[in-house]
Amino acid sequence: MCIGVPMKVIRPGSGYAVCEAAGESREIDMRLVGDQPEGTWVLVFLDAAREVVTSEQASLIGNALDALRLALAGSTEGIDELFPDLAGREPELPPHLQIHLTSS
Repeated sequence: MCIGVPMKVIRPGSGYAVCEAAGESREIDMRLVGDQPEGTWVLVFLDAAREVVTSEQASLIGNALDALRLALAGSTEGIDELFPDLAGREPELPPHLQIHLTSS
């Protein structure tokens, strides 16, 4: 399984760009998404950008990855802050699955 990591373009180039996330910078293959200007967020899999994302999407993905790190370390402290839209409420099925509950 491969997990995509949001990274920010800090030095664009031709076909490649230096991108940064969590204080680490790496040269990323940009050929699948095209050359992107400085400040663009991309979702990176195995040192290749696969998708251009908004800063909001990058933040949500980063929060989910931080929560995964906490869970793998055996801690749940701080997870609610990473998912403010979910904390403090009962989980809900999406509408396309809710219809199956009433039709049974």
